[in-house]
Amino acid sequence: MSSQRTTWFKSSYSGQNGECIEVRLRTAGIDVRDSKNLPGPVVVVGVVAWLSFLAGMERGAAGIL
Repeated sequence: MSSQRTTWFKSSYSGQNGECIEVRLRTAGIDVRDSKNLPGPVVVVGVVAWLSFLAGMERGAAGIL
């Protein structure tokens, strides 16, 4: 990830019910927040952990797909 993205975004697969997370890509990692609580806490996830999470979601490892 050579460039930084300073804006928050949601997946294009997100529903319109507001039950989403938003992410912001940074060189140091991925910021994650609840879209229903914008001023609330932000979880910072390392790049390797984020890529592992995404791979698990693609495999359906989270049990919610």
